[in-house]
Formats: sequence, C-alpha cells, structure tokens
Amino acid sequence: GEALEVNREVNCVTDFIHGCEDQLQEVKKPKEKGLLYGIPISIKDHINFKGHISSGGMVKFLGQVKEENRVIVQVLKHQGGTPFVKTNILQTMISYDCSNPIFGQALNPLKPQKSPGGSSGGEGALIAGGGSILGVGSDVAGSIHLPPSSCWLCGLRPTGNRIRHIPASALCARVMGMLGPLARDVDSLALCMKALLCQEMFQLEPTVPFDEQVGLRGAPMSPPAQQQR
Repeated sequence: GEALEVNREVNCVTDFIHGCEDQLQEVKKPKEKGLLYGIPISIKDHINFKGHISSGGMVKFLGQVKEENRVIVQVLKHQGGTPFVKTNILQTMISYDCSNPIFGQALNPLKPQKSPGGSSGGEGALIAGGGSILGVGSDVAGSIHLPPSSCWLCGLRPTGNRIRHIPASALCARVMGMLGPLARDVDSLALCMKALLCQEMFQLEPTVPFDEQVGLRGAPMSPPAQQQR
C-alpha cells in the first residue's frame, strides 16, 4: 500500500512482483528463519526475477520475460526476504538521472522538482518516500552513491567482486559493476550484506569470496528540515 502511494507521487516503481503476498505467507512458517525473515525488499528494474522483464529502460527488452531468478534474488529469498517491486532506472543506466522512454521520469520525494539521482533512482525515491525499507541497486560509477546523497539515505557499493555484477559495456570492461543495498540507516546495510555473504551465495556464485564478516556502523540519515515535505 505504501509503495503504491509513493509511486503515485514520484513514479519510482516499474513492476509489482506477482505472488509476493503468497511468499510473505510462506515465510511465516519457515523451517529456519533467515537474517531477512519477513522483510519486503525492492529491487532495481534490471535485476532478473522469474516471470518478469528486466528492461533497462529499453523498448527492445520489453518482450523478454526472464525464466529464472538472478543469484542475488535467490539468496535474498533463501534468507527470508521477499522481493515485492522492481524500481525505476535511467535508460541504459550509464548516467546520473532516473528516466526512460518506457516508465518516464522518477522524482525526488523530498523535493519533487528534483531528480532522485541515478541510475538506481527508483530505489532512492521509494525508500525515501517510505514505500520500502530495504532495496538493491547497482553501481558502476556512482549509481548507488548518487540516489542516497540526493534522497538523504544510506547506500553501499561493495568492494569489487563481493556481490558480482556484469560490466556496463565493453568500453568499461575493466570497471566491475557491483550490486549493493540501499536503506535509511547503515545497520540495515550491514544486515543485508551479512545476509548476502552467506554459504548459499558462495554455492550459487563460487567466484564471490565467502566471508561473512561485515563491519559497518552509522546513524540514520535525517534530511535538513527545509527539504522535508
């Protein structure tokens, strides 16, 4: 409900993941509780989820429904998390705004005449607007950094090869793109990273170093009073 309300105001959601309510019911009776037990999680549009498209903001990909979940989605679900929406992005994701010809322009909920940053701007807008408490974005050269700085949130671009992602293009093949969490506080980032750096991740993606140690500390970010709605 909150995500719908925020989306009406700032256009930050591209897709609602069908069956997420059933997943939430299933996770209430787990064999063992994961670190993300019962937490609804938003994911950036281009992260593959079975039965949904990953458009990248490009019309050419609209008809390509994915047949399997990306590894990070599998691990999130293994840890009890429930991906429930996919979020708006910049077309091709190689710059710092958040708009594309398919879903349009995402806005900053703290200052609607401004951008939420990009390219993970839909994540920043949804979390800042109160529609999600934890999201996953990606970063080659600032796509996790910019939305938190624009929306007064916290984000973490992991060290290279920690949560592996493909390079943005052949032109920057030496720049490793990373997947990483966005949230309102650093402790949430640390919890998400600890959940992701588990045995399940290592088994599904053996190139990721298996190390559960995460050392992050911080306080929630509070936007200046003049920027609050």
